[in-house]
Amino acid sequence: MEFVPAPAVHRVLCADCGTPIVPNSANLCVNCLRNTVDITEGIPKQASVAFCRNCERFLSPPAQWTLARPESQELLAILLKKLKGLVRVRLTDARFVWTEPHSKRLRVALTIQKEVLTSTILEQVFEIEYLVQHGQCPDCARLAAKNTWKALVQVRQKVPHKRTFLYLEQLILKHGAQRDTISVKEVRDGLDFFYASRSHAIKMVEFLAGVVPIRSKASERLLSSDTHSNTANYKHTYSVEIAPVCKDDLVALPAKLARQLGNIAPLVLATRVGNALHLLDPATLQHAELPAAVFWRAPFEPLASTPELVEFTVLDVEPDRGARGSGTGKWVRADVQVARAGAFRSSGAAAGGAHDDGMMDYETAGARSAIMHARTHLGAILQPGDAVLGYDLGQANFNSDAYAALPADALPDVVLVRKAYPHRRKKHRARAWKLRSIAKEDGEDGETGAARGVVGRVGGRDQKKVEEDYELFLRDLEEDPEMRAGVNMYRAGRDRDRDVGMRDAAAGDKGAKKGPAQGVDVDMDGDGGEQGGAEEEDGGEEDEPDFPEVRLDELLEEFDEMTLREGEGEEVA
Repeated sequence: MEFVPAPAVHRVLCADCGTPIVPNSANLCVNCLRNTVDITEGIPKQASVAFCRNCERFLSPPAQWTLARPESQELLAILLKKLKGLVRVRLTDARFVWTEPHSKRLRVALTIQKEVLTSTILEQVFEIEYLVQHGQCPDCARLAAKNTWKALVQVRQKVPHKRTFLYLEQLILKHGAQRDTISVKEVRDGLDFFYASRSHAIKMVEFLAGVVPIRSKASERLLSSDTHSNTANYKHTYSVEIAPVCKDDLVALPAKLARQLGNIAPLVLATRVGNALHLLDPATLQHAELPAAVFWRAPFEPLASTPELVEFTVLDVEPDRGARGSGTGKWVRADVQVARAGAFRSSGAAAGGAHDDGMMDYETAGARSAIMHARTHLGAILQPGDAVLGYDLGQANFNSDAYAALPADALPDVVLVRKAYPHRRKKHRARAWKLRSIAKEDGEDGETGAARGVVGRVGGRDQKKVEEDYELFLRDLEEDPEMRAGVNMYRAGRDRDRDVGMRDAAAGDKGAKKGPAQGVDVDMDGDGGEQGGAEEEDGGEEDEPDFPEVRLDELLEEFDEMTLREGEGEEVA
């Protein structure tokens, strides 16, 4: 066989060191080319990686924590993500270099390629050292925090006021439902209750379902799981929505729902809100109970709420005591003539005196057109000259299909809601009672506090609106004995109670009409403090004799979980 020699390889000398090399576009050997061009420029040779020692997870940029074993592909991917400059080269190989486990160092060897000159590709191997920095992931930080939580109850009610949550807070305190609560946070439309256990959150949802009409929805989020033991860690959230109908709201029922509730009139008042809505027709005294389940099948909004109440003056009252169905419990049906407060004035007052018969002369003839007639359920408590709050339907504009479907001739001019006590509000007096709160401020010990309440402390709400809602809530407690029966009210101080009792006794000697037990005084500012240490009389006007006073035997001592027994009220000095 004839020998064929290999083709001759032409070599040239390196331009820098003179070493014979295969010709290339740069005419440089590999060592000289590597010394001339550094393709690793811009790639850091040292970096750091965050490691959580509790859950043994590494931080994967930007904010994801991933479980990765040492020298695994998952850990290698996390480390490569932290390097900047790899996009400008071609990564051909990456591997771990063994280090001591306790050294807190991770070494990675990289092989990269890059075209440095025309048709000239340079390959280089180098090492990067990572410093393992110990820290805590957000989940472990929450677990290590003092106020950790695993269940959340979000209570919401879409109404323009917070009086429902003020009353709900007192119900929670009375029944001790706040004992398992870690913290309470106010949000825009309600409150958030945090718990360390799911069972505690379920217990709170069940309590809320027993006191207010709600609907709830549960959701959960996976925190961690173990495939070997088939266990998982979740965070549970319960969204609770309270019906937007509150006490003393005016409601227009849909026609179908009104027929289901015993064919009640569509225009009704909400007299009480519990686990069901209690509705009353003021004209016929017909009662109806709307369960929460029925309400949430076709929810509706109230026509008007208590901030829209208008004050009227009672001109004449004619109770229908003898008619059938005219009286139901505390309600008595009556025909009432009312006029807006301030629509008329006494001619005697204008002339500097007053008539003995108490008759009123109107300023103009047009004032007589301001007289409105209404059928009300307040016939047992209203007297001529009293002030009463109601809804003026003649000057109202409601955006409701149920209200628009009502015949115009069947709509009343005014719907009276409750009696008002304007003379009582004109006197600056101190409240001798206060309420507790489940809010926890910095430096406040115990499960309850004695401040205004959890509502209005945080969340950025308007402070003036908070004060108004709280004052209206306190007035509702004073004027509604049934409402304050479900609330724990505490004595503000023994010295103040003694002074209040002395003032009430003095008022009784002057002939003021009092109940069986002497009441406590209230102020109109709602701050519960002394107003200059003295009472101010406006024009010599006397208190309303039938004002529902808060009796001292309704108050508790200022201690948690303590109630007064019979006979203890007499021993308090």
